[in-house]
Amino acid sequence: MACPYFRRADSLSRQPSVVTEPSGNWTLEDEEQSGDALTLTHLQMAIQLLTAPSNEDLNTAVTALILKYRKNWPNISKLQIDLETLKTYPNYDYLADIQEILLEMDESSASEILVLLGEELVTSCCTGIIERAFRCLGTELQEFLGSLDGVYDVLKFQEDDDSSDTGFVCAGDGELIFTSERPVIAWLLLGSLKALTRILFNVQVNIKIEPVEGDNRRYRYLFSLAKDGHAREMRVVSKSVEGPVQRSNSTNASDLTMNSSTFCKAFPWHFIMNEDLELVQLGRGFSKLYKPYMAEFGCHATTYFDFKRPKGLTLKFRDIVRRTCTPFLIALKSPPDVQEFTAKGLEIKGQMVHCPESNSLLFMGSPFLDGLDGLTCNGLFISDIPLHDATREVILVGEQARAQDGLRRRMDKLKSSIEEANAAVTKERKKNVSLLHLIFPAEIAERLWLGASIDAKTYPDVTILFSDIVGFTSICSRATPFMVINMLESLYKDFDEFCDMFDVYKVETIGDAYCVASGLHRASIYDAHKVAWMALKMIDACSKHITHDGEQIKMRIGLHTGTVLTGVVGRKMPRYCLFGHNVTIANKFESSSEACRINVSPTTREWLIKYPGYEFDLKARDPSFLPKEFHNADNGTCYFMDHYRHFSMDESLPLDDHITAAMKSIQTPATET
Repeated sequence: MACPYFRRADSLSRQPSVVTEPSGNWTLEDEEQSGDALTLTHLQMAIQLLTAPSNEDLNTAVTALILKYRKNWPNISKLQIDLETLKTYPNYDYLADIQEILLEMDESSASEILVLLGEELVTSCCTGIIERAFRCLGTELQEFLGSLDGVYDVLKFQEDDDSSDTGFVCAGDGELIFTSERPVIAWLLLGSLKALTRILFNVQVNIKIEPVEGDNRRYRYLFSLAKDGHAREMRVVSKSVEGPVQRSNSTNASDLTMNSSTFCKAFPWHFIMNEDLELVQLGRGFSKLYKPYMAEFGCHATTYFDFKRPKGLTLKFRDIVRRTCTPFLIALKSPPDVQEFTAKGLEIKGQMVHCPESNSLLFMGSPFLDGLDGLTCNGLFISDIPLHDATREVILVGEQARAQDGLRRRMDKLKSSIEEANAAVTKERKKNVSLLHLIFPAEIAERLWLGASIDAKTYPDVTILFSDIVGFTSICSRATPFMVINMLESLYKDFDEFCDMFDVYKVETIGDAYCVASGLHRASIYDAHKVAWMALKMIDACSKHITHDGEQIKMRIGLHTGTVLTGVVGRKMPRYCLFGHNVTIANKFESSSEACRINVSPTTREWLIKYPGYEFDLKARDPSFLPKEFHNADNGTCYFMDHYRHFSMDESLPLDDHITAAMKSIQTPATET
């Protein structure tokens, strides 16, 4: 039939058919409970199947629908969509496309197809934990509809989602009102409810849908039982006899009576005991559990209840009356000879009230539960908790609090993991920076680590030291490569320590050549002094090292001071290199030196004698020993440096003591430029 309330797709704005980011981040992956534990997340997923089915669930239902009804409607195959499209476009509004296709295809059959699609949606997706979530809402249809109303209201409240355009209202026996901006959802729901009543309660129902007058967003669903092809009015709650005829209004409170069935319905977790502790009345909750066994096992309270609190209570009528101001906690017992009793051990917390007019005791209580799983494990349903009982809110709110606690724990764990990873990264960063510091000057290393470009730069008055081992080629010809490497490693280990001691930069090591420079990045007036002291220490260290055949290692050294150009060269294995005429000149002064001697250029000598108090033993050489490339404007000459003496130290003390004293004197702030 044609749907008189089916609004055309072009009259509605497209709305997402799924909640892409549900409030509170309700996802199964977030739960830390076992896979069998029923939680509020599962309840939300079940209700979302009715109000906002996901694209994947819709596609599954459409596939089943096409297989069953493609002979009736050949064009319904257009409803199916490629799964890759759903993965590529997670926010794709599949339901809106279904609506548009149905209107274009056959408007008169659109509502019928949507109802069948709703049935297939529930049939294909209401399995496992989702089916359990639906079942926990009630044991019969009317309880189910009432719980659907209450639970959905709690879910919306917990999510602070007052702006949602959907909602349920259980308006009476066999009547449900659903609110939605989208008529297509309303017709899907009709089919979903049909399938649910068949799956959960094994009941075939006819459901009539009609709009609520004055509000085109609200739809009324009227349920009626189907029997022998005819529908009859549905009364699903009360199967008891009709109550007494309604009395006229009275201002006398004694006339406002309430029969026992109404009281038992309103307070399902109560019982009344007489003086002999015989149960004379049970609420609906207790009655469902114990009424089948009372004819056989009697009605004594101790047969069915274990009084756990107050402690030390004597189970006598008078003693219980004296304790009516104390909270009571009772645990349910399994009836005698009953092996499987799901509610065994369920605790009910409440109070005893003495009724003097009948000399009886009234117990009013509520199940003592901490979650949905505890409810269902004891064979109870949400509908067993009355709407006025705060226990219902405690169960549902407690589920969300548990989920939030789990999320908080996971966040703390993730935070710890991030902190550990960050600490590991920092540790590795320090290693990398330390490695760069071994290769480059500190300033250059930091800039390279930060990814900054290194521009070439000119430095004036840089003192350069070149050295090599005398007869190194002959030594190599008489030794194995491993012997040569071990000899150089032992010698250059000492030289590297000198670099740290005097704060000079090691430029490179090529074979037996060792080159350092001072005045590049932390220039001072004593750069030449530090290189000179290192040269003296190097000559002294050579006397303590021998070759593989027992000969003393002899080294010649040359020093020169001048302007150099520096820069980082290369992308793979980059090197910090020194360029310029003065680098070549420094190498020439080393070449013109002699074994175990330090050849000092005229410019370096000027820096060594420029400041008084530092006595270097310098012996002039013939000017012919100057390199040809050296520009000798002042008619100077080169010098051999043999020793150093500090003015505050005795001449007889070793060279190390003099140099140590000199280093202490230049490290005071007053002497630094």
